[in-house]
Amino acid sequence: MTIDLATLTPIDKQHYLQHIIAPRPICFASTVDREGNVNLSPFSFFNLFSTNPPVVVFSPSRRVRDNTTKHTLQNVLELPEVVINMVDIEMVQQVSLASCEYPKGTNEFLKAGFTMEPATLVQPPMVKESKAKMECRVLEVKSLGTGGGAGNLVICEVLRLHLDAAILNDNNRVDQRKLQLVARLGGNWYCSTKHLFEIEKPNTQLGMGIDALPALIRNSKVLSGNDLGQLANVTELPSIAPGFADDQLGQLVTGLAGEERMLAIHRYAKTLLEGGRLHDAWQVLLTA
Repeated sequence: MTIDLATLTPIDKQHYLQHIIAPRPICFASTVDREGNVNLSPFSFFNLFSTNPPVVVFSPSRRVRDNTTKHTLQNVLELPEVVINMVDIEMVQQVSLASCEYPKGTNEFLKAGFTMEPATLVQPPMVKESKAKMECRVLEVKSLGTGGGAGNLVICEVLRLHLDAAILNDNNRVDQRKLQLVARLGGNWYCSTKHLFEIEKPNTQLGMGIDALPALIRNSKVLSGNDLGQLANVTELPSIAPGFADDQLGQLVTGLAGEERMLAIHRYAKTLLEGGRLHDAWQVLLTA
């Protein structure tokens, strides 16, 4: 199906875009108005856009159904400061409750059962229960339109971080496994970072590329694009390691023949790749 967005209603545009552009990190934003009334609300149009200077952007969009604006937007226009509290799995139900459209002047900290903690540089309070908090100065609010669904980019400079010791390792670095962040998908769907995996970055070492793989590997009926991507991330074609031996490979080589043997060997290499054993997978493929 091919869709021209110009033919869609705002509701339909929202459906398709929010379901496919995901997962989106959640900005749990605390703000205050000029009278000092506190507001707390989550936004999934949010991300990091610069580290030097440290800049994050979130977007309290105009409501699709009636084109009204959110209290958070009104507040940052009155007082250009915000605390962004990151959301983890332990607080996600309360965060969802805070997204209710309570009347202006309602303190969502109280409604959602969060604890207000004074910030050190800005006026809005922090969410004590959040394990990572950012005190921010609002640099600019850029409107993207006047119709329902139009975004308002709140461009923020991060001034100070507050990190719970529980998410840090011995070197005071964030341990990604300890901070089980939550992200938004489409509709009522969320996801968490409970299932994590690592992919080694090429950095300054250039991967040789899938086009440089031997044809029998590149055209495999078993190895997926992800498998080939792992194999091709080495800088050059490996050589067979002296003395390399593998009992399972030996059984496949002696017990099978022709295409059946090749497919079995590729399946074995795939299993090794899935287990993070790139070197062994290469040795199996090269030796065979």
